[in-house]
Amino acid sequence: MEQQAREQAFITALVTEHFVLQSARSATIGEANGRASIYLGTVSSALVAFGFLAQVATRLDPFVAAVLPALFILGEFTYIRLVDNGVESLLVLQRIQRIHGYYRSLTPEAEQFFEAPPPDDEMAAAVASTGVRMAWVGILFTSGSMIAAVNSILGGGGLALLAGRLGGLGSGPAVLVGMAGTLVLFGVHLRYGMRRAAQVGLRPQPMRGRARR
Repeated sequence: MEQQAREQAFITALVTEHFVLQSARSATIGEANGRASIYLGTVSSALVAFGFLAQVATRLDPFVAAVLPALFILGEFTYIRLVDNGVESLLVLQRIQRIHGYYRSLTPEAEQFFEAPPPDDEMAAAVASTGVRMAWVGILFTSGSMIAAVNSILGGGGLALLAGRLGGLGSGPAVLVGMAGTLVLFGVHLRYGMRRAAQVGLRPQPMRGRARR
């Protein structure tokens, strides 16, 4: 009887942990959405302000010099936190997969509801449970990469303005400098995201791309 009570208490604790993990993942998603919305809203407001000032001000340089770096720094803070949110979400999913493994062992019928993960690859099962591809290209479609793209464009625009104003370049060369800066900045962001993903064991293989249901 004591053994049965312990097993029942363990199941109750496991179900509670499962619920806590699901709540934690929802919290990370909510935080990511909130941070992305704040950043994009700030960028949008700044661009609208630029448009209004362009109609009445003779020089926009002081305003742009003050606002653009602030937007870029805000974007960097937002991107780093979004990457951390993604890592936290993956770790939570990995722990949920372990709980699913125990559920799967309770009865033979449970296997149709809790699919077995690949051997020695809990993280692959965690990623597959979200319905995305287990490949590095998937990092391009995250909320962090979206912020990285916008912030890289802002950084490239700032470099183009510096090249035109301080470097004395014409509009064509300045635009090329801005484009090159945008690509470099976006590549740096992607590199950072990949390294953080690798730290939690996300190492996709070339032939492992389909998510399973």
